[in-house]
Amino acid sequence: MKKFLVVLFIIFCSASAVLAAGRTSVTYVIDPEKNAYDHNNKGVIYVEEKCYYAAIQEFKMAISLNPKTQATAVYFNNLGKVYMTIGYPNLALDCFKNALTQYSLNFEYYQNLAKCYKQLNQVSTQLRIYQAKDGSNPLDKVMLGLLYEYSGNKKKAIIVLDEFAMSEPDLIITPAVKYHIQELVDSII
Repeated sequence: MKKFLVVLFIIFCSASAVLAAGRTSVTYVIDPEKNAYDHNNKGVIYVEEKCYYAAIQEFKMAISLNPKTQATAVYFNNLGKVYMTIGYPNLALDCFKNALTQYSLNFEYYQNLAKCYKQLNQVSTQLRIYQAKDGSNPLDKVMLGLLYEYSGNKKKAIIVLDEFAMSEPDLIITPAVKYHIQELVDSII
């Protein structure tokens, strides 16, 4: 009987060792991109709750975790909108410029930058700068049109934005520009 129990014990120990050898321990992979997305979402929630300081911190963490991607443009834009909300357009300016650098095909980023220029009383200065550009970047016309709008010249804004829409019909930004043109036309009539 003792031999039977000893043999059974040895078989049990060797079987558990064999079965356990195939398994690996569970590891957690830290994904900064996913964490950045989560911090951005927390920031959006804080904005909805009007906890602007916490939102700013969350957006900054999202940017730090995932720099230099298209998603980062969203984080910069969100951060800039919070700065505009709390009355710091000078801080928002850099955010909106960075958003456009990261991804230049979102019309909202251009609108936010133009609003920021208006808050900083820089519309006329920026208008001169964009008028002087050589036209090598067709997206400059989008900004130029918005600057005309914010300077009060809606007819010129419509013309410039329409020129852009006609010259670049296949860009992702073009439908949003066309929609904005229609809003401008409706506001004039």
